[in-house]
Amino acid sequence: MIDKQLRAMAFFGALLCLLAVAIGAFGAHAFKDILVANQREAVYDLANRYQFYHGIALILIAALFNSVNTKPQPTLKALGVLMFLGTLIFSGSLYLLALLNVTWLGAITPIGGLLLLLAWALLLVKIVKLGR
Repeated sequence: MIDKQLRAMAFFGALLCLLAVAIGAFGAHAFKDILVANQREAVYDLANRYQFYHGIALILIAALFNSVNTKPQPTLKALGVLMFLGTLIFSGSLYLLALLNVTWLGAITPIGGLLLLLAWALLLVKIVKLGR
């Protein structure tokens, strides 16, 4: 049975993916004219891809640590929180930039990117510790 912490990580990964499908569809249809007018189609697409990547990553991380029967740990929770919040900030700021064409929103994007980098670094540490 999957523990509560890993189940939450998988849940939020699936939520990111669900929303990425919906947001991607809006970008291809309802928002297409806005994105073309703003010349931000590539920005919107980047945000959508990163959202998918990190949603899938959260699901896979939960599966990995469930398969090795990892007990709940603060670092594992931090990894999930960093990846989820990093995705919200990174992709969210790019979606808003693409739709609103407000360039200062691009200054927020690196904060999300930094959180994602920290999450991936923490995952590397966790994987190294699995072998010990």
